[in-house]
Amino acid sequence: MPDPQSSPPRLLEDLAVVVNPSLDDVAVAREPIPAGTRLTFGTQQTLTVRGDVPMGHRFAIRPVPAGHWVRQYGQPFAKSRGLQPGDPVNPRTTDNEVPRVDAASIELNTPLLPPWDGERPTFHGFRRAGGRVGVRNWVLIVPTSMCSSHEASTIALRAEASGLWSRDRYPNVDGVTAIPHTRGCGCPDMEPRAAGSDQLVGVVEASMKMLGRYVEHPNVGAVLVIELGCEKTNLDAVSRYVTLGNGPRPGAQGSGDGGTGNRRGSGLLDLGRRHGKPVVTLSVQNAGGTLETIRRGLEVLPELLAEANQATRTPCDASELAVGLKCGGSDAFSGLTANPALGVASDLLVRAGGTTMITEIPEFFGAEHLFAARARSREVAGQVFRAMDRFRNYVDRVGGSMSENPSPGNKEGGLLNITIKSLGALAKAGAAPVEGVLDYGENVWERPRPAGLWLLYCPSYDQESVPALVASGCQIVVFTTGRGTGIGNAIAPVVKVGSNGPLYRRMSGDIDLNAGVILDDGRPVESVGRDLFAQILAVASGQPVKAEESGHREFMIWSEEGVSL
Repeated sequence: MPDPQSSPPRLLEDLAVVVNPSLDDVAVAREPIPAGTRLTFGTQQTLTVRGDVPMGHRFAIRPVPAGHWVRQYGQPFAKSRGLQPGDPVNPRTTDNEVPRVDAASIELNTPLLPPWDGERPTFHGFRRAGGRVGVRNWVLIVPTSMCSSHEASTIALRAEASGLWSRDRYPNVDGVTAIPHTRGCGCPDMEPRAAGSDQLVGVVEASMKMLGRYVEHPNVGAVLVIELGCEKTNLDAVSRYVTLGNGPRPGAQGSGDGGTGNRRGSGLLDLGRRHGKPVVTLSVQNAGGTLETIRRGLEVLPELLAEANQATRTPCDASELAVGLKCGGSDAFSGLTANPALGVASDLLVRAGGTTMITEIPEFFGAEHLFAARARSREVAGQVFRAMDRFRNYVDRVGGSMSENPSPGNKEGGLLNITIKSLGALAKAGAAPVEGVLDYGENVWERPRPAGLWLLYCPSYDQESVPALVASGCQIVVFTTGRGTGIGNAIAPVVKVGSNGPLYRRMSGDIDLNAGVILDDGRPVESVGRDLFAQILAVASGQPVKAEESGHREFMIWSEEGVSL
């Protein structure tokens, strides 16, 4: 192997990326760079890399005295221990400090996006009786607790495996899907919001809220709800909760009792009627046990499938779309390729009158002031900072630390600390103004003006945050990744965007779009973002995503009684 020091200098831009040349102190390696490699950049400046730099990791391009901030994206992300040009940027050469900005000191710089130019884009979706539009048409099986999750999962699995549902028989139905979960009992009651808006969200409340949101979701055409019978989130409890949460309906009745003669769950039946879909309920204890519940569930499915199949796709305006913005398994290239491309697509949808929603509160730490400065008002900026304080208190109460995010895979991929991860993650939100902060399980479509960019209060953990985005009104989630994941959702398509070419080639069966072409082929971020926007509209019209083709149907409920990052 040739000695790097004996080779002629190479151009820095051939081996690394400097995001903001006028402000950044570091470059990000496009490929592994061995110690001793000489690089030229700028006005004939030369540096020698003073240690091996793995792909995606950073090295200094200028001196940064000890105690001074080190910058990427033009923003501080760590304190220097005395960096010299060519030094690798790692825990040995920097201190992991999170920049803190006082909420009162930020200057609002609310951006204005230009209105859509020309005819607004459309897609073909399922318009529901309540007015909202779905991009899929599922028959959903909802267990009210973990105690009926086995029955729900078994019914869904047998319905598809046996041919009870097939695309040939029910061409307008996407399948039969279940949302098994581990919640519903064996936990404190925690009266909903007894202590005010910043109270911890308990398991019982979070469970009933999430289940109700999935029942009413426009991607669902018919519903079977199954209880055990004695759990805290049984049919009566969930029905009371969704009735109060969606407006009381005194005297609501329903016959969707799965043949039990049981009027329990009338609030759920009423919720279904208001959203134009049939809801049938079953009780494991009343039906006679597991096998009888499964038999009855399979028995009622043909009626639900037939009713759901009556829905057809019709032209819909892009303003009726809400898209979740999510990342997971990120690497250093996520903030350079996939996330900025998603930001372009997000801005396009907002310009077309649509809604986008970003979450992952832990991944705003160190960058929250930049997001808050884009707020529609001083009050909205305050909401952003209060959400950060609430999450910080949530982690602190059990002795946790935000330094536990990033994950080992994130760090291996070049994300040194939470601040550099947050700065890259923020790019998913494009340049639109921030309309407000949604609480976990709050539906954006219930806001007076849902259009625009919103922040959803939720942790970063993929299995919890993707279902939360869907519950809060997103019909589609776009998920950027640098390390790779196959995650999907039980009722919503999850579009996967890879940050680098090697990932796309390695996991092409899971990644829908390769944003690595931005670095590999020099494609402009704007161009890839427009491709992604076109793909979002195609998916909204029924084009399947890789996660759907591979059968990913994840669902999970978060509550603040435990700690998730």
